[in-house]
Amino acid sequence: MTNTLHRYSEHYAFEPAPNPEPVRDDYIVFAMATRDLNDENLVEKYRCFLRLALKHDPVNIGDATKGGMLRPRQDMNPTAHWKRNQHPDPEQVIAGIEGHTTVAAVFDNYEAMRAFVEEVKAADLGISVNISAPMDEAKRCCRDAGIARHSVEYSLGFRGRVDKLPDATTLELSSMCGHGMVSANFAKKMMEWVKENRRSPEEAVRYMARFCICGVFNTGRAERIIKQACTLKS
Repeated sequence: MTNTLHRYSEHYAFEPAPNPEPVRDDYIVFAMATRDLNDENLVEKYRCFLRLALKHDPVNIGDATKGGMLRPRQDMNPTAHWKRNQHPDPEQVIAGIEGHTTVAAVFDNYEAMRAFVEEVKAADLGISVNISAPMDEAKRCCRDAGIARHSVEYSLGFRGRVDKLPDATTLELSSMCGHGMVSANFAKKMMEWVKENRRSPEEAVRYMARFCICGVFNTGRAERIIKQACTLKS
């Protein structure tokens, strides 16, 4: 099971928008091992997995215990937040892996994801790999890479008092952190700041990405969503 199954999209919404575009820029590949079963030399296996991912230009990589390429720092006070270094640091993620965790790579295009999966297959690391993507795209990737799909898990979407949920655009942003660490109010604030020209879309999504502890926040998709939202509102 992966919390990324619950990423919201207007294409699969409870009240679909007119002619919504399918998701074509959000593909996540996870790796994890089972304790005392296939965890020998686990740190190096995880590091190898993420180094293979970096060859294909992921928009994010993550260690579920420490975060992604953009993460908080405890040695800075709030006044330094807006002037801090905003450059992603993939090597920090790789060097910080210490043992049992889940590692992931996030891509914004199918071809990069497929090429990475093919390399992971060839590397034969001996750990479990999970593709979180639109169903047809995940099936296509397995077929292209010559992989026999093991199993499939679905998200049944949002049920109940959906009228109490934030608007669709906010949900698309906040649900990209499966642990709920990117709040709806924060996502709304970032969109407003972009609309007011107080921050660029790139700056806004990097602020949000730091709060995603598992490192699967898709900065590329988030930037597209904010740009579209601000264009429609302007």
